[in-house]
Amino acid sequence: MLHGQSFIAGALAEPHGHGFRPTSPLDSQPLEPVFYEATNEDVNRALHHAEDAFSIYRRTTGDVRAAFLEKIAEEILALGDALLDRAHRESGLPLERLTMERGRTVGQLRMFAGVAREGSWCDARIDTALPDRTPVPKPDLRRMIQPLGPVIVFGASNFPLAFSVAGGDTASALAAGCPVVVKAHPAHPGTCELVGSAIARAVEACKLPHGVFSMLHGGADQGLALVRHPLARAVGFTGSRGAGLALLQAAQARSEPIPVFAEMSSLNPLFVLPGALKERSADIVAGLKASVTVGVGQFCVKPGLIFGLGGPDFENFAEALGRAITAAPPATMLHAGIRDAYHRGVHRMETVPGVVEIGAASKEPDATKTEGDAVVFGTDAQNFLLHRELHEEVFGPCTLVVSARSWEELEALARSLEGQLTATLHASHGDLASAADLVALLERKAGRLVLNSFPTGVEVCPSMQHGGPFPATTDARFTSVGTAAIARWARPVCYQNFPADALPAEVQNSNPLGLMRTVNSALTREPIA
Repeated sequence: MLHGQSFIAGALAEPHGHGFRPTSPLDSQPLEPVFYEATNEDVNRALHHAEDAFSIYRRTTGDVRAAFLEKIAEEILALGDALLDRAHRESGLPLERLTMERGRTVGQLRMFAGVAREGSWCDARIDTALPDRTPVPKPDLRRMIQPLGPVIVFGASNFPLAFSVAGGDTASALAAGCPVVVKAHPAHPGTCELVGSAIARAVEACKLPHGVFSMLHGGADQGLALVRHPLARAVGFTGSRGAGLALLQAAQARSEPIPVFAEMSSLNPLFVLPGALKERSADIVAGLKASVTVGVGQFCVKPGLIFGLGGPDFENFAEALGRAITAAPPATMLHAGIRDAYHRGVHRMETVPGVVEIGAASKEPDATKTEGDAVVFGTDAQNFLLHRELHEEVFGPCTLVVSARSWEELEALARSLEGQLTATLHASHGDLASAADLVALLERKAGRLVLNSFPTGVEVCPSMQHGGPFPATTDARFTSVGTAAIARWARPVCYQNFPADALPAEVQNSNPLGLMRTVNSALTREPIA
């Protein structure tokens, strides 16, 4: 049974706020129950409980935090089909996709449990004293990174499990030792409540301070109130560029600004080079059609731009892609707001002079099922460079094919791009020999370079980089996927000339935790004699 109330430090908030009901995109019908938006007092209580919990939780061992994350995973799985069914009704995503996403969510929690338990993420660096050094003695210096404090996490609409209440932001922040206050996504509040209840049960089972986790319902007002609260120390967000910038501006306008790690906008350009076209044009078309339309194009790494050298081969490729897109049936999008924004984006693109429709889904979308229909447009490089509106993301199953007249023009296209999450090359071995300058340009534009594959599908592993130059993210130095995501929620602290018994275990001579550390410029797990 869902109750529609926020969780604040292990207790349900009183239903005093504005009430709302989500609408199922499957049939445009409202869903029960009524959910109540958090009040300003709820926001204040959640942050004060989180701050109180931080003084205890930050000092827990990696084993304790690992057991907590593993218990959350266990509780999510215990929800069974009820979680999948609710997520299906609220998001329209197929049960098979949601089952896979639940697996990813649980896998992320267990991955960060391993990171917390092993402990070397704290990046301990030790330089022992040299009291006899002349002309100035060298002090004893020991540096490690430590958790920031309460973290605000915003649930994403397109991943109601893996980038939501117990998603990667929450898992990495909890692993670092930071309490989390989640702002539930209003499009799938029931899904959020179910996962929030699983985390609350894990907090209780692990006997942790209740303020380690809270979850509040609401919209933009509640989100801004959380970011502006003086006890918030960092923000994790995945969503639109407009919303992300609003949060960033609110965080920077505080008397004490805080970091906002926002993933916002990416067109994920894909370059199809001549040798690859000659070798496997049909395979590229098939893979590209799937990459553009999978999940109704509602992935942050959907390829929204396709560049190539004009000529008969590229023209045939574009026509084949148009035919493939025409055969793609309309499908239900996450909610009416995303569907409407998608249609506005398509209309904006089709009204730009010099843009032509190459192919579009032949079947009309069903408005009652919140459907979006795939479409591919075409233009040339000069027109693309002239119209900046063609550089704006259209979130959904839409892509734009752009033909260049020369390698120099192809490089000019790459140079004109904003920051991206990914950039993809389809290239033969011979193409790569000619594309060194293009690759160098793309290294400056994107966080992940993909060769002879497609950007959709983000592997959750230590080497993944899911972040890129602005506006793809607000800080290209970090990732929101993979074990390195934990670094967002910590800052370095250095201890100079502290006695051994006053040092954190991570930087003690005996290395009681068995960490990999940098000691006098050498990586080692050995204790200091």
